[in-house]
Amino acid sequence: MKAAWYEKTGAARDVLIIGERSDPKPAAGEVRVRIHASGINPSDVKARAGARGSIPFPYVIPHSDGAGIVDSVGEGVDQTRIGERVWTWNAAWQRADGTCAEYVCLPARQALTLPDNTDFDAGACMGIPGLTATYGVFSDGDVSGKTILVTGGAGAVGHYAIQLAKWGGAKVLTTVSGAAKAEHAAAAGADVIINYREQDVAETVLEATGGAGVDRIVEVEFGGNLAASNAIIRPGGTIASYGSMADPNPAIPFYELMFKNVNLRLYLVYLLSEGVRASAVGRLTDALEAGALQHSFAKSFPLDDIIAAHELVESGKAIGNVIVTI
Repeated sequence: MKAAWYEKTGAARDVLIIGERSDPKPAAGEVRVRIHASGINPSDVKARAGARGSIPFPYVIPHSDGAGIVDSVGEGVDQTRIGERVWTWNAAWQRADGTCAEYVCLPARQALTLPDNTDFDAGACMGIPGLTATYGVFSDGDVSGKTILVTGGAGAVGHYAIQLAKWGGAKVLTTVSGAAKAEHAAAAGADVIINYREQDVAETVLEATGGAGVDRIVEVEFGGNLAASNAIIRPGGTIASYGSMADPNPAIPFYELMFKNVNLRLYLVYLLSEGVRASAVGRLTDALEAGALQHSFAKSFPLDDIIAAHELVESGKAIGNVIVTI
């Protein structure tokens, strides 16, 4: 099979290899997926660059997210799964074989049915952006009638979080860093868009909510935004955060948050428990089947251009998901 892989960490053009590898065969309990689209996430390029340490395998085929068709199953897996359109999760998490190849074998539960109204490119965005957004929005249940702040509303996760919150019946505020990103967030359905480079976030949120603040925050930058979050979160509210790059070890205003009975949910989508993941998958599938989600793509690359694809993700300039077609 044709694939991209690396045998050491480093810059994309120094370590990524494109070539042929043996076709994998599914082990017991596994399916083999003929990949049509492989999604690149920031975590994928960080792992390849070495930000997560050295690789524990002789090689790594990158990317956890992908979509395609089951073409073979291992012992113990229902033969009727052959021909099923699926999307994958955690394909490259603590594994050598991700989705940036013609085929990937993985446990059957990690290949989920892709609704007929959703194409493969979109399916390749569900594992990390889609599930991260879904859990962030719905981690404390339904959001109908709630007010939610989604920080980084033009990002891959933020873009889905805005749409999911609106689909769930919430009023949605979001933060962005410029005009192009504001347009992107508006297209997703945000009710209030705040340019955090030009506006005071806490002041603007309180003004937009009549001083009441927000019920939930889907947070991309926990530490960097903590002062604003503390000022605007309502009593009993939830801050669900999946990142804190600007301030990875923030000092938490414990008593201020405690006396507002605030829930802090700090989560990594790779580590969601089986029950929590199943609930998030159910919500996400319902939204897809309802046609509630639009999908945003910065650019699609053929496998031969994997280096350029990784470099675009690393640049931070992409608005929308970056896909490799295979």
